[in-house]
Amino acid sequence: IPFDADMQDPPELIPEMLAAWRAGAEVVLARRVDRSTDSAMKRQTALAFYKLHNALSHTKIPENVGDFRLMDRVVVEALKTLPERQRFMKGLFAWVGFRTVTIDYVRRPRSAGQSKFSGFKLWNFALEGFTSFSTAPLKIWTYLGIAGALLALLYGVLILLRTLLLGNPVPGYASLFVAITFFGSVQLISIGLLGEYIGRIYMEAKQRPTYIIRKRHGD
Repeated sequence: IPFDADMQDPPELIPEMLAAWRAGAEVVLARRVDRSTDSAMKRQTALAFYKLHNALSHTKIPENVGDFRLMDRVVVEALKTLPERQRFMKGLFAWVGFRTVTIDYVRRPRSAGQSKFSGFKLWNFALEGFTSFSTAPLKIWTYLGIAGALLALLYGVLILLRTLLLGNPVPGYASLFVAITFFGSVQLISIGLLGEYIGRIYMEAKQRPTYIIRKRHGD
């Protein structure tokens, strides 16, 4: 049961977590229902992170859940089998799954000291989460390239019709603009396709198992 040493996570919640574990839960999450001890900026950025991450990733991270949780030995052993070294633990906790129960609690104010997580560290933490469980940032360039190429073609058709019907007051400008936009978009598509392959290599390099076995019978 990991929890913060600043006493914001109440130790008296542990018996309730143990009771849920004895009832069959393999993971017991402690969810913060009140984040009034955090600044308004931190609350909004945390909410944005959860929404964006869960929209872009197949692994959904439960909102307002930190490291304070109970994990059965089988869960710990599953986490130990993951070979990746740069670990985004919030995502890995969610990725391994297992039977999960959530307990709500109100987080206390910090009893002493101050948070070591600056805005810059939180930004890097969020970036690590996005890149560890999603290749969507790589796919964006493909979509932007396709959209740009289509817009360039549509604009080229519009300019051609205006030239044929109304004449062209600025010879060469429209064709130059369409050509630059179109071929620039083709380059973005190429970068996006390379990103797709790099993303697949990146995910394969993590060597996460296809599935996790909870228990073997008859061994």
